[in-house]
Amino acid sequence: QVQLVESGGGSVQAGGSVRLSCVASGITYSSVCMAWFRQAPGKGREGIAACHLSSGNTYYPASAEGRFTISQDNAKNTIYLQMNSLKPEDTAMYYCAADGPCLGVEGPYKYWGQGTQVTVSS
Repeated sequence: QVQLVESGGGSVQAGGSVRLSCVASGITYSSVCMAWFRQAPGKGREGIAACHLSSGNTYYPASAEGRFTISQDNAKNTIYLQMNSLKPEDTAMYYCAADGPCLGVEGPYKYWGQGTQVTVSS
């Protein structure tokens, strides 16, 4: 059974930083593409970072503006999302996803975590 468990969300002031973690189990970790998505209230889901765990290739949308960095620790079956210079509009539920096409940050992805909330106050 595949499980993705996110952690690290919380409340932060604008300009601050947050690092999210996603621990994966039940998948062939090193052979897949994993990604981070977010969904703000009233908005659609947005892909914000992806990485191919074997090659280490990473993908970001232009909207990431260099503020987001995805990284991996294969020994811990974990990916991370470092978010810097946070803005109130970054407030959203952040989701980890696994087993996708690694065609940029778009899906579809087969497995999803439950999400972790990030709230940025001004």
